[in-house]
Amino acid sequence: MGAPLALVFAKHGYRTLIYDLNATALDTLAQGRMPFLEEGGEELLREVLPTGRLSMTSKVSDLANVPLIVLTIGTPIDEFHNPMLRVVFDCLDGLLPYLDDSQTLILRSTVFPGVTEHVQRYLEQRGKKTMVAFCPERVVQGHSLRELQTLPQIVSGTSPAAEDIAAKLFSSIAPKIVRMLTKEAEFAKLFSNAYRYIQFAATNQFYMMVEGAGLDYHRLLEGLKDDYPRARDLPTPGLSAGPCLHKDTLQLAAFANNQFGLGYAAMQVNEGLPQFMVSQLAKRHPLQELTVGMLGMAFKSDSDDIRSSLSYKLKKLLRVAARQVLTTDPFVKNDPDLLPFDEVVSRSDVLVLCVPHTAYKSIDLGDKPVFDIWNIYQKKTARNAP
Repeated sequence: MGAPLALVFAKHGYRTLIYDLNATALDTLAQGRMPFLEEGGEELLREVLPTGRLSMTSKVSDLANVPLIVLTIGTPIDEFHNPMLRVVFDCLDGLLPYLDDSQTLILRSTVFPGVTEHVQRYLEQRGKKTMVAFCPERVVQGHSLRELQTLPQIVSGTSPAAEDIAAKLFSSIAPKIVRMLTKEAEFAKLFSNAYRYIQFAATNQFYMMVEGAGLDYHRLLEGLKDDYPRARDLPTPGLSAGPCLHKDTLQLAAFANNQFGLGYAAMQVNEGLPQFMVSQLAKRHPLQELTVGMLGMAFKSDSDDIRSSLSYKLKKLLRVAARQVLTTDPFVKNDPDLLPFDEVVSRSDVLVLCVPHTAYKSIDLGDKPVFDIWNIYQKKTARNAP
């Protein structure tokens, strides 16, 4: 989230400094290339670099006297499904020598309710009067540049002054500012992702019920949604995880003392879908005698991000059930096991469409059987098809 935000700030006239410990990523940006897929990213990067408004550093001391510091570090969960807040405070400890009373620290990383106020107290206990705001990101990964400039921005602060400073900053790039209390803003961010995760769980649960009964869920879904507005928000089924939805649902659960039953039920459904897919495959094919080819390993379509991708959980299950498992993805570059698409198709006895990349929709797979949970190849099963 950090690099796209930096590009947008630089585009809108701000002198913007990217601070990161990853020197390789900084070098990539300095050369006019994005270290990950972002729609329009490289074009905007090459536009702002010559202006001198965008610079990079791996030295924390360069943040001294910078009036606005936006924190965009990842906030993972641990093996007990609890938020790892230590990463936030380790970062703050590194910043402390270079913070002063004239600066404003804007938290953009996802945190559970109360953390922003805790950060303010943490700084005050160490003699810092740095103002603190919380302005959560709510963009779709890969489309950040467009959504940063078209979606409302939630703004909150631990003081009216901090809130006003953050509102002034983001009003220069966003069409609308929505002011909230810090805890409200923290809840709003988590609710956005948890609600989406629960929506996916609902359709995935329905999918498993219908397919388990020997029916075609996509045919049923088309008929259910046909000119019926109250069902329009029901998504299609598919592998649902990634670096945010699952994690943020568990952050809410941690805040609620593990009493977030709806969130845990969604996790059981979404995390259980790969096992259901294997069981359905085993009903249709003698897997132990076959090579299975997996199409797509990223966590979502047209992305190169494999973090928390359920394709890898499915791969582990298939390696037990099948004779051999082959994998491919047109975007992922950091998995040495991936093979070229044509090789996977030619060597496989059955294919599994794990990620509905746009490139896959127009590819002819011949007569190879395909397990297609996304229904991009089986449109002929639609309700009105002959």
